[in-house]
Amino acid sequence: MRIDKYLWSIRCFKTRNQASAAVKKGSVRINGTIAKPAKEVFPGDKINFRLNQITYIIEVLDLPKSRVGAKLVDIYRADLTPKDLKDQMNLIRGGKDGLRDRGSGRPTKKDRRDIDDFSENPEEDF
Repeated sequence: MRIDKYLWSIRCFKTRNQASAAVKKGSVRINGTIAKPAKEVFPGDKINFRLNQITYIIEVLDLPKSRVGAKLVDIYRADLTPKDLKDQMNLIRGGKDGLRDRGSGRPTKKDRRDIDDFSENPEEDF
């Protein structure tokens, strides 16, 4: 199976086009060598790829026939990414929360004014 199709089918990328672009850019390695989109993947291969400032390491366990559901992904790959990188990923995700609680709806006019006051440049007040 092609590397771009494999990464798409185990849900590392949302679209096959994104997977192919990442491979073309050179951010995917198979067993330590830079891969091209048509490079074949076999069980036992180790794949390193960079996505959202994190380098993931996975091992191919089996090849799926087509894109698989999220619950079935672990049948086809073993995640070898170190724990500290996963903690770093959670820290990056946590920093994007912002000022409002998730699911609290759109800001009211008062909330919007407070946000604008908070985010204004303090040097403009002088």
